[in-house]
Amino acid sequence: MYPSLGYAAHTHTSPLVPFQFKRRELLPTDVHIDILYCGVCHSDIHQVRNEWGNASFPMVPGHEIVGKVINIGSAVTRFKAGDTVGVGCLVGSCRTCPECQEDLEQYCDHPVFTYNSPDPHSGGNTYGGYSDNIVVDQHFVLKIAANLNLAATAPLLCAGITTYSPLMHWQVGAGDKVGVVGLGGLGHMAVKFAHALGAEVVLFTTSPDKIADAKRLGADSVVISKNPEEMARHSLSFDFILNTVAAPHNLDAYTALLKRDGTLCLVGVPDQPHPSPSVGNLIFKRRNIAGSLIGGLKETQEMLDFCAKHNITSDIEMIPIQQINEAYQRVLKSDVKYRFVIDLQSLKAG
Repeated sequence: MYPSLGYAAHTHTSPLVPFQFKRRELLPTDVHIDILYCGVCHSDIHQVRNEWGNASFPMVPGHEIVGKVINIGSAVTRFKAGDTVGVGCLVGSCRTCPECQEDLEQYCDHPVFTYNSPDPHSGGNTYGGYSDNIVVDQHFVLKIAANLNLAATAPLLCAGITTYSPLMHWQVGAGDKVGVVGLGGLGHMAVKFAHALGAEVVLFTTSPDKIADAKRLGADSVVISKNPEEMARHSLSFDFILNTVAAPHNLDAYTALLKRDGTLCLVGVPDQPHPSPSVGNLIFKRRNIAGSLIGGLKETQEMLDFCAKHNITSDIEMIPIQQINEAYQRVLKSDVKYRFVIDLQSLKAG
């Protein structure tokens, strides 16, 4: 087994602290990865604080992983030592259900998440990317192009694919008017992708100080969502709105902006339910409220290739692992533009 060092939470109220554990020996189709960078996702905080009610401790978070292949199992065909690779939110699935067969592993009824998930190999739980190495089956490892900034690529493994997947599913492209609600870790990626796909992009925010940044990222216009007059000017005009906000709020203000057959897609997961939307807002224009998770492995690789072609990465702030607890507090205050990424070389500094 491979000795590993990471940072773990031991209870839902305790800070993350150094933690030693072991990774499994290589199975024939396994890839052993030296982790270079790991993004910090808001869902890491939800999990560590048990806000979704499924936390198991000790917990090593992290599912936005970029690293280099150290070694491979005897049956690995897709990777070799020295390759630059990524690992996202999944490290396993049943591989046999209709969802898995259609390359939609994220909707498998038996997923193995990168952390805080029952590990079928060890009998314990999976440990994530706030650590120095990881062992993953090759099916769940992704190729990263040489032209991408590696640290800024890490958040693509969750924030990137979470926003790219619904844009693909609802076939967003040139000629569409697309709204993005919220300019955080998810929202800033949604703006970049929708712009690259040729859509007219409108950013909704409660913060006037985000207007300039939204336009820099690719938004054609910005609406202050607390201003009823600004909102009303866009009534009945959107083909698709991607709502990235992870806090409960009234959805009616956004469904009213959709055209007939338009869709409001939710990707933020609040710890409390949204208020119930008005049924009339939906049925009189055949509008839809939908949800979307991450993407499957095939689509995630397509997203990474799209990013390499269009030179798209996340806007990040790099931190050493020793600052992770401070970073969590700053995420909760929206004090980051737009994603923290941990430099795992800092683990060697103690």
